Order: sequence, then structure tokens, then C-alpha cells
Amino acid sequence: MNAALIIDAAYFAAAFLFIYGLKRMSSPVTARSGIVVAGWGMVVAVLASFLYTLDVEEAAKPHLTTNIILAAVALTLGLGWAWWSGKKVAMTAMPQMVALYNGMGGGAAAAIAAIELFGHKTHGSVGLSLAVLGGLIGSVSLSGSLIAWAKLDGRINKTLRLSGLQAINGSLLVVLLGIGAYTVYLHGGVTMPVLGLFFALALVYGVMMTMPIGGADMPVVISLYNAFTGLAVGFEGYVLNNPALMIAGMVVGSAGTLLTLLMAKAMNRSVSNVLFSNFGATGDEEQGEIQGSMRPVDAGDAGINMRYASKVIIAPGYGLAVAQAQHKLYEFVKLLQDNDVDVKFAIHPVAGRMPGHMNVLLAEAGVPYDIIYDMEDINGEFKEADVAIVIGANDTVNPAARTNKSSPIYGMPILNVDQAKQVYVVKRGQGKGYSGVENELFFRDNTNMVYGDAQKVMVAMIQAVKSLDGGGH
Repeated sequence: MNAALIIDAAYFAAAFLFIYGLKRMSSPVTARSGIVVAGWGMVVAVLASFLYTLDVEEAAKPHLTTNIILAAVALTLGLGWAWWSGKKVAMTAMPQMVALYNGMGGGAAAAIAAIELFGHKTHGSVGLSLAVLGGLIGSVSLSGSLIAWAKLDGRINKTLRLSGLQAINGSLLVVLLGIGAYTVYLHGGVTMPVLGLFFALALVYGVMMTMPIGGADMPVVISLYNAFTGLAVGFEGYVLNNPALMIAGMVVGSAGTLLTLLMAKAMNRSVSNVLFSNFGATGDEEQGEIQGSMRPVDAGDAGINMRYASKVIIAPGYGLAVAQAQHKLYEFVKLLQDNDVDVKFAIHPVAGRMPGHMNVLLAEAGVPYDIIYDMEDINGEFKEADVAIVIGANDTVNPAARTNKSSPIYGMPILNVDQAKQVYVVKRGQGKGYSGVENELFFRDNTNMVYGDAQKVMVAMIQAVKSLDGGGH
């Protein structure tokens, strides 16, 4: 069996593992094994790439050992850094890590394009066009994802404010497309300074496009750049005639595009609105004065009230992740279930800072999948709930999205927690949501505020219920 046949078979196996792994990721029950399956697909694809060394031209053999050593060093560094950072990262920082890894994928695609274009290794209008587009999209994904990471990580707290910024970005894109078309027209014969300018401007464009976007939209931006990375990888796979890269890129690109559209729909906004409206950037949106006041209540009293409820629905948010309170929350849930309380979790599509953030958080604490419900499946049950408890969520439970046409979030689908008989909101203070919009829920007659760190609040609720049941210490 020759090397080419083995390589093709390996890439076919890798492609199958990618697709099968992604399919298993669609369910929380099989998601972990899906990640493992896709990971093995990547192992197969990487090992298959070394088989190319068996079928190299004589002129390239003197450089073969050096290239293998460099590849081995790169793999060692990459695996080591990924293993260390993956083990170290906190659940609250998972969105930042996703943004960072996504940027690395875009950067890898841009690096392939740079090698192909600088080395004049790609010929033909189709191959050159895809190399140029892959380099452009990969570079934008790299720099844009790094800005998104910095914003989510709190390293950049300001947004870019320039008069005519959209016109500047539009002009920059036209220049980039012009250089790209010039490269294709000359059949890749452009000079290195021109190509260097192309990649530099592409990186700048990624920064300029991301800096004006507000923090509330970062999850959508990360998802969009994920689609960009997949597209760039797919293009470069075609340039290299590598089926594994093509299939992986197409799968990631299509999945990222679908996820971006679903997230934008969950916020009742278009992708163009996310990219160009600066929503959530200033935190001072005008929405009119809210009548009423916030009414605090003791955490223990709230816990006891839930102990005697028939049905409790929990709406978690990013604050739960910040406090690392998911384990104590599930301990409290089990106490309620021991007292025959029907407890369910309600998950908004954009709860947390990335899709699935809350699901992963609850799974980490061992919460059974069968009591976790998506928004559309549970929204009709809030009116039947004795208590709804909001833990660290804000914009995703704001009734203004349903009732206040002057609110920036009007029309955004929300969890109907305000329809429960009693609502408790666990919150550190009286600050506004991530979008900068005041939450009308906090001022409703059926709402009480439980101020404090979520983990400490859950501990107090647990102690109160245990004391009531004779199990306190």
C-alpha cells in the first residue's frame, strides 16, 4: 500500500471522526464523548500529515529532517501549552479561552496563506483567490478574536469612538480586496512588501472591526469569528489539496455560521446590527425612569420560602459562574427535591458569555440533564411556578424586552421569570446588566432582591433549610 493511499484513508477516517464527534456534541448527554471523538480525528489528521515525508521530491529531502524537527517542536509546544492552560482555566474564563483558541486557528490559516503567497507556491486564479481570501479572513479572525478575548478578560474596557468609523473600515476593506485582486491578476507575482502590507492591513481591519462592538455582543462576535476561522481553514485546505482541512473547515464554518444566526435571533437582532450598532458599548442607554424600588430580603427567608413551594424554576447567569456557586446551588436543589419540590432550570440561549456556558457549568456540578430546559421549552411554565430564582442573570430576564419599546433590548426573547408568583434575584449589588440597561424585573411587586455573592447566598439558604428540617449544625 503506497503512502498516498494511506494518507487518503487517514483523512477519510479523520473527516468521519470530525463529523461524528460534532453530531455527538449536539446533545449534553453525549457531548463529552463527542469532543473526545473529534479530538482523535485531529490526532489522525496530524499523524497523516507526517506521511507526506514518505513521498517527497529528491530536491526537498535535504530539508526533510529540519522540517520534521520543527514540526515536532511545534506540536510539543502546542500540546504542552494547551494541556496546561486547559487544566488551569476557570469556568468563568472559558469564553476567553474559546476566543483565544479560535484566534489561533485563524492565525494558522493566515500563516498557511502567507507561506503559499510569499513562496509563490500557488498558481491558477482559483487557488490564488482562495489563498488570498483565506489569508484575509484568517488574519481578521486572529486580530478580532484577540480583541474579543481582551474585552472579555477585562484587559480592554473601552470602545473605539471615531467619527466616520464605518466609512474608514469600509475603505480599508476595499483596499484589502484591491490588493487581493491585484495578487490574483499577477498570478501571485506581487512583491513581498505588497503582501506584507496586505496581511498588516488585514490584522488592523480585524482590530478596527471589533473595537467598537460592545461587551454585550462579544458572544455573538466570538461565534462569528469561529465561522470565519472555519471558512479560512477550508479555503487553505483547498489550496493545499488537503481533504481533512477542507472538511474540518467547512464543518466549523457552517456550524459557526448557524450558531451566530441562532444567537442573533435569540437577541432579536441581525448580525449586521451586532457588528455596526455599538449596542452595549456605552452603558448609558435612555429607557425612561422605572417606578418603584428594590426590596431586599434575607437569603435564609428566601430559602425557607422555596422549601415550602411546590414548583421552583431557576434561571442561572454569568454571576453564577463568577461566584463558582454551581455546586452549592445543586446541593440546595437536592434539599428542595428531598422535600418534594419540583425544581427545573431555565437556560436562555445567550446566558453567560458563550453558547452552552450555563449547560457546561451545571453539568460540572452534576445537575441531571433532564431538569435543564431551553427557554422555548420552559417559558410557558413560569406562570405555574411558586418561585422563580434568578442567580447572576440580568438582561435575559428583563421584562423591558417585552413591554418597553424605548428600551434598547426591546424585542429580545427573555425568560418569563416575572410571571412566577414570587421572584428572588440573587445579585451582588444594584448594578445594571452587561448591556447597560436597567432591569425592570428588580422593581416588580413580586420580586425581592437577595444581595450577596451567589455562593455565600446558597450556603445561607442551605443552612436555613437544614435547620428547618432538623439537619442544621
